[in-house]
Amino acid sequence: MKSSRFASAVLILAAATALAACGDGDAATNAASTAPTSAAPSAAATSTAPSPAAPAMSDKEICESAQKASDEMKAELLKIVSAGEPSAADYKKILAGLEERVTSLATAGGDSKLATALKTFGAEAAKAAAAADPATAADNPAFEKAGADITTACKAAGVTFVL
Repeated sequence: MKSSRFASAVLILAAATALAACGDGDAATNAASTAPTSAAPSAAATSTAPSPAAPAMSDKEICESAQKASDEMKAELLKIVSAGEPSAADYKKILAGLEERVTSLATAGGDSKLATALKTFGAEAAKAAAAADPATAADNPAFEKAGADITTACKAAGVTFVL
């Protein structure tokens, strides 16, 4: 049983890594220090009056933020795995956190392909988090494909891969 749990942890880590496949190290660090506050989008909306579907962030900025979110989730997962066998509650917490972060980023992306991929990835993470055995539920082709779609969209946005 321990080896199957470890395999599930590795699969979740792989999904998070697929999410992290976009971004460059320096830009991701800079994006974290200059992340927009909740007041910034409303100020920008007032001054530039974009259409409601206009993204609040560029795809590149979203990829960099996704990199940071993924790195944080991977660190949390590794911390849990190194302390012993993760429980279903541990996996649920990680997947729910991942879903929350990518869904938030998807909202900032408007109607772009990247935003669509993030929404799909978030939906898959939410499904897995809601399952009785979240680690096993996360081991599915749709989750993997959603991560690959994010990677592809980030590459199209000109973001350097960090693997």
